[in-house]
Amino acid sequence: MSQGQQRKYFGTDGIRGLVGQTPITAEFVLKLGWAAGRVLAREGRGDRRGKVLIGKDTRISGYMLESALQAGLSSAGVDIRLLGPMPTPAIAYLTRTLHAQAGIVISASHNPYQDNGIKFFSAQGAKLPDDIELAIEAEMDTPMHTVDSALLGKAERVVDAAGRYIEFCKSTIPGNAELRGMKLVVDCAHGATYHVAPSVFEELGAEVIKLGVQPNGLNINEGCGSTHPQTLQVAVLEHGADLGIALDGDGDRLIMVDDKGEVLDGDELLYIIAKSRHESGTLKGDVVGTVMTNLGLEHALRAMQVELRRAPVGDRYVMDMLRQGGWSLGGESSGHIICLDCTSTGDGIVSALQVLAAMLKAGKSLHDVKRGMNKYPQTLVNVRMEKKFDFAASPHVKNTLREVEAELADTGRVLLRASGTEPLVRVMVEGVDAQQVDALANKLADAIKVAYSQQ
Repeated sequence: MSQGQQRKYFGTDGIRGLVGQTPITAEFVLKLGWAAGRVLAREGRGDRRGKVLIGKDTRISGYMLESALQAGLSSAGVDIRLLGPMPTPAIAYLTRTLHAQAGIVISASHNPYQDNGIKFFSAQGAKLPDDIELAIEAEMDTPMHTVDSALLGKAERVVDAAGRYIEFCKSTIPGNAELRGMKLVVDCAHGATYHVAPSVFEELGAEVIKLGVQPNGLNINEGCGSTHPQTLQVAVLEHGADLGIALDGDGDRLIMVDDKGEVLDGDELLYIIAKSRHESGTLKGDVVGTVMTNLGLEHALRAMQVELRRAPVGDRYVMDMLRQGGWSLGGESSGHIICLDCTSTGDGIVSALQVLAAMLKAGKSLHDVKRGMNKYPQTLVNVRMEKKFDFAASPHVKNTLREVEAELADTGRVLLRASGTEPLVRVMVEGVDAQQVDALANKLADAIKVAYSQQ
C-alpha cells in the first residue's frame, strides 16, 4: 500500500462488525458484492465471465448477508457458486480447485453470533492484496448500476463441497497414517466445521465423540470451541479419550487437549509440528510466530538450531513473513497455524492432522510428544482507556519499563502494544518466575493508568 492510502472498510482480516450496524448491514453488503464483482471480474465477459464462491459459518445473519452478496455480485454480471456452511480454509481451498476468480467468506471467526464479517480470498486461495481491497473500496464510492439483463450473473449450489474438502484434508498426511484404535473428542464450536471435521477423523479410522455439532444460528462459539476448551477437557477425561480437538467457529484455529486433560495452545502445537518436520528433514527454513509467541517455543526451536521469527500479531502478518522468507510453517498462540506445505491458509483440521501424524510417527501420546518445550509463565493485562493516549511517550511509563526490564534482565521479556481492535493497551510480561511476572505486569499496567489519568 502506498504512502497516504488507507483502508476505509477493510481491516487486517476483512470487514467485521456488529450485525445491523454499518458495515454489517444488508444495504452495505449488497453494494460490497457489486463493487467486488466489478473489480474482481472486470474482464469476465461471455465465455470468460467471472465466477465467485460464497461460503459462510452457522450464524443466523449468514442467510441475510449471503443473499445480499449474491444479489450484488449478480448485478455486476458475476456468476456465483454457493457453498453453504463451510470452514474458512475450505473456501480458500475450493476457490483454488474450482478455478474461481475469488472466494468470499461470511464469518466473524471466534466472535459471538451478534457479530459477522466478510473476508475475501484471491484465486490462489490467499488473502486479497492491498491494491485489490483499495480498488473495491474506491468502487464502493461510485453509483451502483446493474448490467443488462442478459449479462446478469447466475447462482448455483456446489453440492459436493463438503466431500471435496474432506478428501483434501485426509490427503495432507501420509496414506499409511491411520487413526484406527484412537478415541478423539472433537468440538466444532457449533460452527462451520460441524458437518466435516468429525467425518475427516472417522474416515481415517478414529472413534469420534462429537461436541458442538448442533448449530442453531445463535450458539456459535458459546461456551465451546477453541476459545472455551474447558468443556473439551471434561469430555476427554470422562470418555478416557486419547486427546481432544477444539476448533473455532470458522475452523481456522485449533486448540488441543491431551489425555491428562491439559490444554495445548498454538505455540505447543507449532512446536510438535516443527519438531516432527525437522527430524524428517522436511522443515523448510525458519518458523514464524508473533510478538506474543511464548519464549519457551523460541528456546525449544533454537535447541534444534531452528530460528523463531516474530511477526506482528495477526495471521496476515505471519503469512507475509512466511512468504517473504520462503518458509512453510508459522502460527499464533491462539491456535491459528499455517502449514504452507499443505494449504494456502490457516486450517484447524489440517493442523490437527499434522499433530496426529507427528504422534504416530514418534509412537508417543500427545502428552509425551509435547515434551521438549517448556512454556514460560506469561501475564497479560489489558488497560482500557476511553481516548487515545501515547503511552510510549510518557516519562513515567518509560521509567517503569526500564525498571521492569532491568529486573527481568535476560530471563524474560516485556511487550507493550495498543490493541488494533479495542480501546486498550496490552501489557505482556514473560519470565521464569510466575509471581515475579505477575507483579511486574501489574506494575507496568498501574504506571500506564497513572500516566493516562494525569494527561
